[in-house]
Amino acid sequence: MSFIKSKGFKYIKNFIIGVGAAVVMVGALMKITSHPLGNLFITIGLLTEAGLFLMLGLLPPEKDYYWEKLYPGLDSYNTNIAPLTAGGATSGAGRALNAEQVEGKLGGMLDELQNMSKSLGSLKALQEVDFTETGEQMKSMHNFYTKLNDAMVALNDTVDGTKVYKEQMDSLNRNLASLNGVYGNVLSAFQGGLK
Repeated sequence: MSFIKSKGFKYIKNFIIGVGAAVVMVGALMKITSHPLGNLFITIGLLTEAGLFLMLGLLPPEKDYYWEKLYPGLDSYNTNIAPLTAGGATSGAGRALNAEQVEGKLGGMLDELQNMSKSLGSLKALQEVDFTETGEQMKSMHNFYTKLNDAMVALNDTVDGTKVYKEQMDSLNRNLASLNGVYGNVLSAFQGGLK
């Protein structure tokens, strides 16, 4: 591994970039506040940054991903990568996939895609439903339930009134029965006194 790709070089490069940016900022601050060292600091900082940009322009770009480690042959232009059905690909257990296994897996994927298509069709049908009158229907349902609730309250009051009326009628019947008994006794006594 070359020095340019080493961790030490990357650390030093990042350190110099950070220090150079800090010197430029301090120099700009000194220049804005008219400090006597403002010219010197901003000059040193800008020269440092110019050197860093020159160095970054000359260095080759770093690779972020190393896909060739996962897929050998990707970094070679003329690599002949065999298709899955050729028998060169292997499954997780390390055995070669044959055409029937690949077709079985693709068939399962096709079934899943068809199911997804049906589900999306159902969603599209739901999207096309007209909900413009739903608000009015909800208002009329609300009015219906409000009136139904009022009727239930009135009916409950009527039931309570009927219970009170029944209790009063029962009391009246008892009073009449007792009055009839008294009247019968008075009538018997009156008739007994005439004899």
